[in-house]
Amino acid sequence: MIKLEGLSKTYARVGAKAVDRLSLDVRDGEIFGFLGPNGAGKTTTIKMLTGVLKPDEGRVSLDGIDMAADAIAAKRRFGYVSDNPELFGKLKAHEYLNFVADVYGVPDRERQARIEEIAGRFEIADALAASIGSFSRGMKQKLCVTASLLHDPANWILDEPMVGLDPQAAFDLKELMRARAAAGGAVFFSTHVMEVAEKLCDRIAVIARGRLLFVGSLEELRARQAGASGEAGEDSLERLFLDLVDDEPAAEAAR
Repeated sequence: MIKLEGLSKTYARVGAKAVDRLSLDVRDGEIFGFLGPNGAGKTTTIKMLTGVLKPDEGRVSLDGIDMAADAIAAKRRFGYVSDNPELFGKLKAHEYLNFVADVYGVPDRERQARIEEIAGRFEIADALAASIGSFSRGMKQKLCVTASLLHDPANWILDEPMVGLDPQAAFDLKELMRARAAAGGAVFFSTHVMEVAEKLCDRIAVIARGRLLFVGSLEELRARQAGASGEAGEDSLERLFLDLVDDEPAAEAAR
């Protein structure tokens, strides 16, 4: 389980809060989509969640372990796929995977089985002897996904994971996400692809200008927007998202 409580972050050069008192939880056994326009604060939130950035205020915990109190133990509770798959270009892919497995203390037999399973699924098993610098962006993304699952994490955190993937790899990634949730894990991912979020997510959160606008299921979002407009409907997540984000400037002006 992932829990964020009152997270805030301000970048000195900008002055305005990139994330403003954001609180949400991701439950075990669910796929949770984190949505927002460019510059909304999604990646900043994920970097605070993973310990890459320290929040100005608030608390992050993973399976009850406070990130500030015990960062190493908290970081062992998740696998992370960043939005930028730039890795150690001079390392061979198998060297990188073994390095990650060493960091997490994965026994040799287990790591080899997982590398064979996941790298094979993404069709990069035959390329693991090559240097990462020779990989395309899509291959680097597949390598990042493989590395993130080597220690069989209870929580899986992915920032725009579909970018650069071919259709088969994107399908396989979605199947892996479903399998992780079905096995009781918490899956948290950001995306701009509304069709993916609509089909995949149990719950979603929408963020804009660093503030949380909505958290809940698609059905709950439809009910909320229908109540606001006085019209019932079966609008797509894309339409609902655009309406919600378009309403934010007016709500901001009224504060």
